[in-house]
Amino acid sequence: MKKHQYHLIIACAGALWGMISIFFKFLSAEGLDKIQVVVLRFGFAAVLLCLWLAVRNPQALHLRRPWHLLYFIGTGIASQAFFNLCYYAAIERAGVAVAALLLYTAPAFVILFSRLLFGEKVTKGKAIALILTMAGCACMTGICSGGFSISPLALVYGLGSGIGYALYSIFGKFALRDYSPETVTVYSFIFAALGMLPLAHPTGLLTALAKPAVLLGSTGLALICTVLPYLLYTAGLTHTDAGQASILATVEPVVAALIGFFAFREAATLDKLAGILLILTAIILAGLPPRTGHPSTGAMGHKYQKPGN
Repeated sequence: MKKHQYHLIIACAGALWGMISIFFKFLSAEGLDKIQVVVLRFGFAAVLLCLWLAVRNPQALHLRRPWHLLYFIGTGIASQAFFNLCYYAAIERAGVAVAALLLYTAPAFVILFSRLLFGEKVTKGKAIALILTMAGCACMTGICSGGFSISPLALVYGLGSGIGYALYSIFGKFALRDYSPETVTVYSFIFAALGMLPLAHPTGLLTALAKPAVLLGSTGLALICTVLPYLLYTAGLTHTDAGQASILATVEPVVAALIGFFAFREAATLDKLAGILLILTAIILAGLPPRTGHPSTGAMGHKYQKPGN
């Protein structure tokens, strides 16, 4: 595949993540709280992907070294479970708009960590795309048109969600040196579900699973908004800088906003429309090839291959 095709599949992953609100609203209407929905999302995704791999490629479920579990503790617990807990804590203390804005500090953290760990260059184009991304998210959350007031604890939780969100790209880069995207994804789901299960009132969760509607909604959430986008994003990371990938994936709030406009009849304000335009501009800039440099190399300075190739 050409490099721009990897950029496209990362953007597709972001678009699928942007559809999460449809399933969250459906499952919330069935009486589940946010933490329970997240546990069902990752738990069902882990089961579906394990079954698929057991038939298609059982070798993908094998770990090469026991200590490699640290990769997946990173992608599953340090990233997915941690960022979800911080995000919902930020929502409780500062509201959805502020929490969403702080969550999308993630590309900045990815660029910083990638520079320190992988030597990825902070190019002018990447810096401009990051600024446009942050400005676009600020517009879409409504912060630009209102006052910005936040408690120190809410700020800590919000930035924690951004760091946790960013860590998937970082730990994922390390894991992809030894494993295929499918292996990285399935173990990330397993550890994310296990990490959040104790906080999800397991008894009530089992009772809810007796409802056919909950089973159907959880399967849709797992397949459409979890398995597919994480496979796409993780595969895209094999040939894309982590910082660049995190910016490309910010198509997520754009799709979420469009669903809000058309499916839930939310107001299409000028702020939101300006935010969409800024984010799309950032994504285009992030996807442009560099003016100089070696083609098709990953962040480690070499082409990535699936294990065994």
